[in-house]
This record gives sequence, C-alpha cells and structure tokens, in this order.
Amino acid sequence: MSDDEKAVKIPAQAEGPTEGATLTKDAAPGEVLLKVTGLQKHFPIKKGLLQRQVGAVHAVDGIDFEVRSGETLGVVGESGCGKSTMGRLITRLLEPTAGKVEFQGKDITHLGVGGMRPLRRDVQMIFQDPYSSLNPRHTIGTIVGAPFKLQGVEPEGGIKKEVQRLLSVVGLNPEHYNRYPHEFSGGQRQRIGIARALALNPRLVVADEPVSALDVSIQAQVVNLLDDLQQELGLTYVIIAHDLSVVRHVSDRIAVMYLGKIVELADRDLLYKSPMHPYTKALMSAVPIPDPRRKNAKSERILLKGDVPSPISPPSGCRFHTRCWKATEVCKTTEPPLIELRPGQQVACHHPENFADQAPQDTVLLTAAKEAAELVADEVLAESAETSAAVAAEVAAEAAATPTEAAEPTEAAEPSEAAEPTEATEVAPEASEDDTPAKEK
Repeated sequence: MSDDEKAVKIPAQAEGPTEGATLTKDAAPGEVLLKVTGLQKHFPIKKGLLQRQVGAVHAVDGIDFEVRSGETLGVVGESGCGKSTMGRLITRLLEPTAGKVEFQGKDITHLGVGGMRPLRRDVQMIFQDPYSSLNPRHTIGTIVGAPFKLQGVEPEGGIKKEVQRLLSVVGLNPEHYNRYPHEFSGGQRQRIGIARALALNPRLVVADEPVSALDVSIQAQVVNLLDDLQQELGLTYVIIAHDLSVVRHVSDRIAVMYLGKIVELADRDLLYKSPMHPYTKALMSAVPIPDPRRKNAKSERILLKGDVPSPISPPSGCRFHTRCWKATEVCKTTEPPLIELRPGQQVACHHPENFADQAPQDTVLLTAAKEAAELVADEVLAESAETSAAVAAEVAAEAAATPTEAAEPTEAAEPSEAAEPTEATEVAPEASEDDTPAKEK
C-alpha cells in the first residue's frame, strides 16, 4: 500500500464490543439511508411559581424527507427557521416531540442512551462553532481519540497512530497531536471537528453550518475537503448552511425551510433554474452575481415585507402568506401539502412559480399580498401573473388604471400630431400658398 493510500485510510469499525453495533447491512448507493416522517420539536414555554406551560416554540413542525446513501442534502433558510434543530433531531441529540426518524430501516426515534450508543458510530455531527465545540482543556489527540475510547474500539496500531492519520486526512500536521485548541486558527479547528466526526467511519454526517464562521478562502478549503472525503469514503451528508452558493456547490438535492416547515425540496439544478415556491424565488434573487458587466444593471432583488413571524404563534394556513405577493384567501386558511409537481421537485404552495396555478379559482389577493407586491419588481410580477390568476387580475387592474391617469398628456399630444401634416405641406412643392393660412387658422 502506498503512502497516499495510507493517508486516506479511516479505521474500521470494530474489533471490540459488537453488541448492537451493526443495525443492518450497509445501504447501497442510491438506497434510502435516512427517512424522516412528520418530525416535530416544540420547546415548552413555562411561567409562574409552578412552572406551568403557557405555550411552545414550534421550532420544527412536521417535516418529511429522505436522504439516500452517497448523496448530499443541503438545507437552507433564514435564521430561526429550524435548520439546526432539525440536524440535532436526526442525530438524536434532541428528543423529538412527535414524528419518526428511521435509519437504515430501523426506527431510532425514541431509543435510549444504551440503544443509541451503537448508532453513534454510524451518525456523526460537525458542529457550527469550531471555537466552542472543542474542549479547551484537552489536547487534539485526546479530542479526536475520544470516540475510540467511548465506543471501546481499539484500532490497529493504536489510537495515537490512527488519530495522527486522521489529522493528515483533513490536512493537518500529525505532529500537532499534543497541541491545544487555542493554538489553532478557526479553519484548523473546524478541520479538527471533521477529523473527530470521521473517526469511526460513519455512514451519515450532519454538518451544521460547517463554514459560516470561517473566512472565504478557508471556506473553500473546508468545502473541497468535505467533497474529497465523500468521494474517497462514500459518505452521506446533510449540510445545513446560509450561503446559497456553497450549498449549490456541494449538494445533490436542496431543502428550503421556512418557520419550521420544508416549503420546497428539489434537485439542485431544478431549484436554481426554476424555483417554484415564492420564498425560494426570493432567496435566489438575493444571491449576488459576480459579473462586472451587470454592475449598472437594474437589480431584480425581491424584498420581502416585514420580519419572519414568531414560531410561538405561527400564521395559519401557509406560513409564508403574511409576506407573499401571491397570497389569496386559500393560503390563509388551508396549509398546502408538500407534493411533487414535477419529477425531482416537491413544493408546498397553492400558487407556485414556473408551474400551473394549484388554486386558480382564488382570484383575489390578500391585503398583505398587495402590500408585499409593492416591494417586488414589475418583471417579477409579470412572471407571477402567468401562473397566478389573482396576480394577473391585480396587474390588469393596475394597467387599466394607468391610461386613465395619463389621459391628460394624451390630449395634449393631439396638436403635435396635427402639426405633422402642416410640416408635410411646407415641404411638398405642389402645396398652394392659400392652403397654408387656412390650416393655420
């Protein structure tokens, strides 16, 4: 075996206690590795001397999705939409309020500490903050080697040798084994977190904002590292991020979350080429285009009205209807299900973009929608009018009102139109001198 091959070798999972270590056989590429159904997490709000519950924060409120073996699922959305909570639920760092989480066909929703211990080998998490996720009192060797001791695994050659090999896999110097976290930069600390997550050769890695706290140059290094490791080790990722450009680079499919719900789930190319949900379209319009030729071009950025509603009392019906420029009465009263309107693209919307209207009988916009439309460019409204009867009716009403307002300038223009024959008369040699004074009168 060459030195390069040794550099990327990850220790095998066992030689040690095997009780409950293997859930099932490894999932083949393309098979469903993780399945989430109706997942909810409500954090109770308690007040008073007796700490009675007076409400709940609906952090995650009924989401459904699947993750196939060998793929990367990106999760995007605004701050507070429940992305990180969802990541902690599927790794069982939080106890779900309701719903089901299945890993390789086995229900792991309510497994206890003992039942979860073998699963920890297969599901690992890369945490958002590289500064707080490492114990400052422990050396890097102790931090990265902790999973072996906790799982009772004794890798071939000893723990120290395997930890040094892991450090080289993520691009760190193996000689840094005895250093402390404060001696590393932010990017290096994130690499240490990645090495710890890969220690037991997991099948699923949940990366919660793995590059949000890093400089742009370091972001590229970490993203490329994750991509290389996936190709070499056959990893499956769930990557949670804010940066839509990063998500587009690393993901195969993308889920868009808003206020605890998945509003759109689609293949990467479909989502960026023709987003269906208005919220997704607004997110995509915020991505800057690095093209100097577009410096003076008119921006088509879609500005959303107001702030995200409180997850303590989310809006009825579609949760985006308070900020959507296409919202009608059905959006306010009926929650749209997440259904597949196009192969590889699921959306929860009554009036989707780039697709036929799902509620064409509803032709009256809500007052909030009319206010939101004032912040939307005319070009975007024209596109929305093609797939929404309510928006089309509103655009037609505005167009009908415009000629009435401009009626006076039209009348003032009539004399100038009448002047054209006069000029033609002066130029024409056949015109008589008697006709010219007559026209002037």
